[in-house]
Amino acid sequence: MMQAASSTAALPVLEVRDLSKRFGGLLALSDVNLNIHQGEVVALIGPNGAGKTTLFNCITSIYTPSEGQVVLRRPQGEECILNTHKPHEVTRLGMARTFQNIRLFQGMTVLENVMIARHCRTRAGVFGALLRPAWVRREERAIEEKSYTLLQYMGLESLYAEEARNLSYGQQRRLEIARALATEPFLLLLDEPAAGMNPQETLELKEMVLDIRKAFNLSVLLIEHDMSMVMSLSDRIYVMEYGCNIASGTPDEVRHNKQVIKAYLGEDDA
Repeated sequence: MMQAASSTAALPVLEVRDLSKRFGGLLALSDVNLNIHQGEVVALIGPNGAGKTTLFNCITSIYTPSEGQVVLRRPQGEECILNTHKPHEVTRLGMARTFQNIRLFQGMTVLENVMIARHCRTRAGVFGALLRPAWVRREERAIEEKSYTLLQYMGLESLYAEEARNLSYGQQRRLEIARALATEPFLLLLDEPAAGMNPQETLELKEMVLDIRKAFNLSVLLIEHDMSMVMSLSDRIYVMEYGCNIASGTPDEVRHNKQVIKAYLGEDDA
């Protein structure tokens, strides 16, 4: 479903409306609401099992919500209801994501991993790939050049011919983000990007997120357990527990919210 929006200036680029998700008799999400405006970095936090990744999967159409809507507003002015879209269609509309467990093509080279993602923005179909007319060859060269440029931006250009499996954990995280950027998103979802990183790598990741937000004109939604990173990086934070919203606000507001302290940060008995 797609319709023209009369004005998108003050409207969120992403709006989750009263979203619920059931798996049989289990209610995993209940009436969740969330929005992101252009240029924001918004964090989603909560204890393990709070429903954060389930919400990401509903937003990106890996799961179909049981109730509610996921609304994506594109820079061109369309308002897209994502509930019935396929994941690859959501990517084409301008939303990209990374996963908690890195999902690279481990046997392919670093460059090939990015080039594959880039193909969602190309015109060549099956027959073009088979017949390879001049315009297809030009498009293939452009894909390779654009992919290499992204590797340069992420500091991975010297590894372009390495198989992804040979990269360090931090490098694989960077490659996964480069692959997401190759799809030309305006909204980027990061699922626990700092998981498994040491403090120095986490600091570098935070700076990288801020850099790519500016360089690529992105809005960012991330799930993250590193509270230092969340509090220093985010414009706003949503807090979940047992599949529900329990708080939202600026980092300072969330830090001093008694319900959040009790449910997530640990109750202070002093």
